[in-house]
Amino acid sequence: MVQYTLAQSPEVILEVPGKDSKKARDRAMDQLVDLMDDGKLPTALADGFSPTQFIEVKVPESSPDIQQHEDAVVDAVQVLSHLATLKMKMQSSREEALAVRELVDLLFSDEPITEDQLNRLKDGFKVLKGFAQTNLKFREARSQAEAARQVLNAALAP
Repeated sequence: MVQYTLAQSPEVILEVPGKDSKKARDRAMDQLVDLMDDGKLPTALADGFSPTQFIEVKVPESSPDIQQHEDAVVDAVQVLSHLATLKMKMQSSREEALAVRELVDLLFSDEPITEDQLNRLKDGFKVLKGFAQTNLKFREARSQAEAARQVLNAALAP
């Protein structure tokens, strides 16, 4: 995106997609003509105007240090968002997984197991597996999220 202004009206900013080029200046000229036709241009261009007279507005680049900090904050928020997603996923399957886990204990006891319990156990293995995998991912993500939390805390400090 390139921005242009006029020496006669520096408050007027015309934005055109792309980089500074003859084509971009022609597009800005079209916008300028539209402003003039609509009566929204605060100055009269009595002597005429050409696309070469546009002044390109340079937006100051942020320093590399600031950019690195901003990138670190974005990364930190993504890590924390991932942690939140894993926690919600884990919590939603926790109760069902614990019920299946109790049935697993029956396999290792001398108590008889009913056909209904065995069927619930077989059906619950998928839930148990999903919960266990999510739990492992959550623990790993939580350890990584500590660093993200520190980055965010530093960025939010007054």
